[in-house]
Amino acid sequence: MHIGQVRPVVVRRWREDPCTVLHVVGDLDVAGAPRLRAELEQAIAEADPPNLVVDLTEVPFCDSVGLGVLVATLNRIHHIHGRMILVLGPGMIRHLLMITNLDRHFETSESIGEARTALGSAA
Repeated sequence: MHIGQVRPVVVRRWREDPCTVLHVVGDLDVAGAPRLRAELEQAIAEADPPNLVVDLTEVPFCDSVGLGVLVATLNRIHHIHGRMILVLGPGMIRHLLMITNLDRHFETSESIGEARTALGSAA
C-alpha cells in the first residue's frame, strides 16, 4: 500500500442456508480488522450454532491484527460448536496460514459453493 492510500475494508454479509456468508474486500490490517471483527460478532450472534463462510479471495493483505481476528473467531466458533470455513484463492493469506501452521486448524475451501456444500453435508 502506498503512503496516504486508504482502502477501507468492505464486508458484505448475507444468510445462505446452511450458513452465513461474509465476503471481505480490502486489507485486513490494523485499520480494516475491526470492521471484520464487528461483522463476525454480529453473524455469530444471529445464528445458533454459527456456521460461517468467510470469503477472503479479495483480501490482498493480512497482518497480525487481521490474523488475530480470524484466530479469535475460530476459537469462539469452536467453543460454541459452530464451524467456520475460509474461502481462499492462491496468494498471501493461504501462504500466511501455511507458514504459521494455522492451515492445520482452519477449514478452507476454494469457493463459497464448495464451503456451503461442506457445511450442508455435516448438518
